[in-house]
Amino acid sequence: MQAPGVWLDARSLIALRTHVLNGAETEAQAALPGGFVTRRRGQGQEVADVRQYVTGDDIRHLDRGSTARTGVLHVRSFQEERDQVTFLVADFRPSMLWGTRRAFRSVAAAEALSMIGWRAIEEGGRVGLLVIGPKLPVVTSIRGRARGMLAVIGAMARAHATVLEEAQSGRVDDIDLDGALARVTRLAPAGAEVVIASGFDRPGGDLSDRLGQLARRRHPRLVMVGDGIEALPPGSYPIRLADGSHRLGRIEHGPEDTRPEPLAGFPMLRVDAAAPLAQMARVINGGFPRREGVSHG
Repeated sequence: MQAPGVWLDARSLIALRTHVLNGAETEAQAALPGGFVTRRRGQGQEVADVRQYVTGDDIRHLDRGSTARTGVLHVRSFQEERDQVTFLVADFRPSMLWGTRRAFRSVAAAEALSMIGWRAIEEGGRVGLLVIGPKLPVVTSIRGRARGMLAVIGAMARAHATVLEEAQSGRVDDIDLDGALARVTRLAPAGAEVVIASGFDRPGGDLSDRLGQLARRRHPRLVMVGDGIEALPPGSYPIRLADGSHRLGRIEHGPEDTRPEPLAGFPMLRVDAAAPLAQMARVINGGFPRREGVSHG
């Protein structure tokens, strides 16, 4: 249980800050199935400009005065707020406690959120955390600077150790994701970017509605944590265990299953728990580009 990729080491998550500071290289956007838009919009309340509507603009930002005067749709754009809140949600349910090569999916979820969190801190924002699992949640308050990110990392490491202990003892009852996310609307302030890192197994019957509720006043971003084995077609495959014995494992979903139906319509980024950390960093940097005008010192 202490092996790298199984045990979540806080020091390793702290070290991921270097991938943010030195992460100029990004994965090509075309290589990100269902990837995010390349520009992160500001959440400030000060109007920066009024311009003509173009396809894809948020109709909620419609400027009624300009539209009425010109007879053409116009929308408002807003000043980007430096003190943006990024609320991180780590899925440590039992369904995340597996991996075939480099790391458990739960560990990869924590790594991805750490990179995203460090990026937010470097841009002058604040971060908070919700960890979900069968005997959790764990919550950290929203804070800025490195101290805020260290609190997030410490909470993830402690929560993951608890989940591993529960799994080792055989207490692995799982819970549906939709119910576990109910707390987010109470914890994440309006305007926050809510980043959920999960395999989205056991979504529950109301996950789409839950995400839609979040999207009304917040900005949900989904990080789908997969494993390289998921590219194999459905079937039974031999698996060698640590003691040298073999078992057959069954894969039910093939590579054509790209997005569970409850997640349709929500921005999603895919990361691979089996991939090297440098590759994950490129994907994260491509999906969460730096905001214009923000200095990284």
